[in-house]
Formats: sequence, C-alpha cells, structure tokens
Amino acid sequence: MSEIVAKFEDAQARVKKLTKSPSNDDLLELYALYKQGSEGDLSGDKPGFFDFVGTAKHEAWAKLKGMDRDEARKKYIDLVKKLSG
Repeated sequence: MSEIVAKFEDAQARVKKLTKSPSNDDLLELYALYKQGSEGDLSGDKPGFFDFVGTAKHEAWAKLKGMDRDEARKKYIDLVKKLSG
C-alpha cells in the first residue's frame, strides 16, 4: 500500500472522530474529495430534482472531474487536518 493511500485511510478514520461538526460546504468538499480519491471521475446519473442532498453531492463531485486520484486524496487529507486542528 502506498503512503498516500495509508494517509487517506487514516484521514477517513479521523474524520469520523471530529469533535465539531463541519459546515455543509466542508461536508460537500469532504464527500467530493473522498469519492474522487477512491473512485475517480463521477459515474451515474444525476439524482432527481427533489433530491436536494443527492444533487448537491453529485454536483460537488462533478466539479472535480479530471482531478488525479492522488491529488484528491492529498486535498482530502489536508482538509481533515484543517478540520481537526
């Protein structure tokens, strides 16, 4: 396992232990970076019009299209550090 993958997995564990709940914007960014880092570019159809949360997640992930997985992992790790400190 590469070092970046190990740090990414550690950040996933640490994000679950945050003492303060992140803002909605931070949650969306965490979601999108996690998905891009773990799965790559967005796949699947956009959720229905009345699925506001699903649509917001879909759009946040779509904005990262083309970003390298390792870059997304690094940004995720950095965001978790920021939210933890």
